[in-house]
Amino acid sequence: MENILLVANVILAVILVIIILLQKSEGGALGIGVSQESFMFSRTAGDFMTKATAIIATLFIICSLSLTIISRGDLETESSVIDKIEQNSEEVPKIPENNN
Repeated sequence: MENILLVANVILAVILVIIILLQKSEGGALGIGVSQESFMFSRTAGDFMTKATAIIATLFIICSLSLTIISRGDLETESSVIDKIEQNSEEVPKIPENNN
């Protein structure tokens, strides 16, 4: 299951990058070369690309969260970090006293 979600996550990431790169910039390049005709006809394409980006991004986030939840099962919950430090502090060698 984890492998399937991992492959799906990579595929969604690639699709998300491609969709974002295909989108037209909203700024219109500071008004250079933008006519009313191209603005009116590109509006529907922009709406589709915006919706597709939102859907793919939502699927990517859900897939990433589910991967995190599934992988938490592999973690060991034996003790906390502070307990491990206290156990290792007893094994630290002592500094010898100065004989001068």
